[in-house]
Amino acid sequence: MTGMSLPDHERVTATAVDAGYTDLWTSEVNGFDAFTPLVLAAGWTPSARLGTAIVPAFTRGPALLAMSAAALAEVAPGRAVIGIGASSPAIVNQWNGLDFTDPFGHTRDMLRFLRKALAGELVDEEFPSFRVQRFKLERPPEQPPLLHLAALRPGMLRLAAAEADGAILNWLAASDVPKVTAELAGAPDGFDVAARIFVCPTTDVAYARTAGKRMITAYLTVGAYAEFHRWLGREAELGPVWDAWAAGDRKGALAAVPDDLVDALVLHGTPAEVRAKLTEYVANGVQTPVIALVPAPGTEPLAAVRALSPAGGDSWS
Repeated sequence: MTGMSLPDHERVTATAVDAGYTDLWTSEVNGFDAFTPLVLAAGWTPSARLGTAIVPAFTRGPALLAMSAAALAEVAPGRAVIGIGASSPAIVNQWNGLDFTDPFGHTRDMLRFLRKALAGELVDEEFPSFRVQRFKLERPPEQPPLLHLAALRPGMLRLAAAEADGAILNWLAASDVPKVTAELAGAPDGFDVAARIFVCPTTDVAYARTAGKRMITAYLTVGAYAEFHRWLGREAELGPVWDAWAAGDRKGALAAVPDDLVDALVLHGTPAEVRAKLTEYVANGVQTPVIALVPAPGTEPLAAVRALSPAGGDSWS
């Protein structure tokens, strides 16, 4: 959770499980890596499913990513989910100094490699985007983790349906879910649709919208997310934001974000109002709603965790 030390996460995981949450998920941007908090949580909460949403497919070599995934699967047998995705040019190229070339192909190849390596196979193969020579895990997990794919547009969604165990959605409104899940029509039984859903736990509408607009201008101006929202039909809503951003007018881009778009993409309100909005995602086809808390003044994070739980709570504080 943002702003908390790793030892402090023990209280978060205990609170979440006690409140009725079934899963604990991590992301990987510029804070902790995705695996370390989950390895710790495997000992703290021996019942929760543990997932990465997501680990970039570019920032670890194939063998290292397989080893990290196998380690999590060993300490949390039957409970590990490895979500991978293309990530972004900023994280891959600007921060890690790596080429961000053919994100679809590289992510596809990493998914295929992990499927083989985590099954204990010797992998000696020329994938289209990288070469692996005679790699075999020393300790392949007895129960290989599930493999989920971060997917936005039709190509990656269809790849997820064909070759992954689930898809991880991001930055979409509840009303967008049917259009997205239509591309998953060929997925097998048991396929999981997870969605990262931003929640700003406050009844201060002005604050929530200000925070949401900053996030939207930071994220939805990135190429992959911009194309995703074009595909969703938001050219008219976001066109002025994209134009201002491209012109270097950051303040203009921020001001151009419509309030109703913020309300749809960053949930806020009373705990009951937010829980009702979360159920809309489930009703529209999301099996695993993953709550991503956006800090709000005067809100105690653990109170927000309890308030958003299936049992619910009375307030954010």
